[in-house]
Amino acid sequence: MCYRCFWPKPLCWCPSIQPMPTRTRFVFLMSPQEFKREKAGTGRLTHLCLPHSEIHMGKNFDEHEAVQALLNGPHNFCVLLYPGVGARNVSAGGLTVAEMGGRQLVVFLLDATWNGARKMLRHSASLKRLPRVMFTASGPSRYVIKQQPQVGCLSTLEATHEILGALAQAGLDEYPLPAQLLGLFQRMQDFQIKCAADLTRPGYRRRPYSTPGERQWAHGRSGTRRRYVPKIEPTA
Repeated sequence: MCYRCFWPKPLCWCPSIQPMPTRTRFVFLMSPQEFKREKAGTGRLTHLCLPHSEIHMGKNFDEHEAVQALLNGPHNFCVLLYPGVGARNVSAGGLTVAEMGGRQLVVFLLDATWNGARKMLRHSASLKRLPRVMFTASGPSRYVIKQQPQVGCLSTLEATHEILGALAQAGLDEYPLPAQLLGLFQRMQDFQIKCAADLTRPGYRRRPYSTPGERQWAHGRSGTRRRYVPKIEPTA
């Protein structure tokens, strides 16, 4: 086992990852279930690509020393990537350089199921008070090996890719390797699909994965992946 990417050493992703420096600090807040049990771990893979990022595990972050230090840092401008009423759309100019006043942008992301993310917010008043940001997604989720709870949901990796693109477009950051995150995401899924098609492997599913567009979306189902539900603009 590689204890950096948490994949078996013969399948380790680390040698193929090129670190991408960003002006924005990304903070991935993982639920214990995601941290200990999730095998795909797109949040962890994203963290490995971004040297200016952190991962913290927990349910209640109001007394988490490292998280509170970031939230209370006078030189930090902290936001929560979470859609909904009142969230500022970075893709539409909802966040500006002048507003940050020279402070460093710190983006918090909740890495859990939707139910888990709601519980994390419910238990963490300091996170609930943060300004929320969102983006206009460039398209639907590319997740094949898992079904998202509804149309428009994105994995943590995809959401980070989208917000980085929006920040770069707004002049708030740079995104030097936009293909790396999605390429890593695709390679990880290709391996899982290959395993599922191998009848000699015990423990794998015995039917092919359907494409996301062929699926019926389950609303509010317990255990569905959280990730991000962005606003998707209609195409012409």
